[in-house]
Amino acid sequence: MNINDCIKFSNDNPVCYLATVEGDQPRVRALGFWFADETGFYFQTASIKEIPNQLKKNPKVEACFYKHEGVIGTMLRISGEVDFVDDIKFREKAMKDRPFLKSFGMTVDSPKLVLFRISHGKAHFWKMENNLKPKEYINF
Repeated sequence: MNINDCIKFSNDNPVCYLATVEGDQPRVRALGFWFADETGFYFQTASIKEIPNQLKKNPKVEACFYKHEGVIGTMLRISGEVDFVDDIKFREKAMKDRPFLKSFGMTVDSPKLVLFRISHGKAHFWKMENNLKPKEYINF
């Protein structure tokens, strides 16, 4: 497995669980993942949500993507630190890819629109058959 397998898996299974930290309390929630490419794993949220402030205080995260297959499926876990993305090209892409954002009053220039990515970190796949084996990490 390599980073391209991670990119494909996350794009093919866009509902993920993202873990952040608030103080000393872990917080996890399901998110509709935006996209991944060779530059990172991208997420979109809103400034009114708790996520941006949690990430500003502690940028360490872990995302878990899951594909249900048979009795037990496959998980991809990605951990790293987030970078906030404020590039106009990505803001335009978010508005194009996610038209529902307009119904929340967001625009390309809106401070409500928050983009972030995990550009460096480590990932690993989990399946039942490798459950008791040491993790094989993919660094990116």
